[in-house]
Amino acid sequence: MDVFLIRHADAIDETLDLRDPMRHLTAHGRAQATALGDRLRWLDCMPTNIWTSHLVRAVQTAELVATALAATVPIEVVPGLAPGQPTRTVLAALEALPADAVVLLVGHEPGMSAIGTLLLGKDLGALAKAEAARIAEGELRYRCAWDAEAPKR
Repeated sequence: MDVFLIRHADAIDETLDLRDPMRHLTAHGRAQATALGDRLRWLDCMPTNIWTSHLVRAVQTAELVATALAATVPIEVVPGLAPGQPTRTVLAALEALPADAVVLLVGHEPGMSAIGTLLLGKDLGALAKAEAARIAEGELRYRCAWDAEAPKR
């Protein structure tokens, strides 16, 4: 199984009128998410599942990444990807998928790095905004930032 951990892109700050769950991506964040999807496409990422937190900034990131990948699978909200939720529920859901699944998980820190640490059995380290980490067969294959250079072929 391939798991791509993706931290949401840049979002507006929380205000008294706009609480944390409703924070949406900035224009820069939208560009970051689209660029990250482009880079993952360059790296032949073809997801069979796209799971996201329900928070607006994560959903928007998932949608923009999926569009850039030309992914046709539905984006599913997974409660365990929301901040403060137990990450082991996400691991249990991953274990129920077929071995050849390619799953994009879009969420928040520190949850994304916690999932990565559990999958790797060692510290993944925090993901930057609009950064992805690919884990396959219990190993970190690469980390990819939204502004990474095109891969050499």
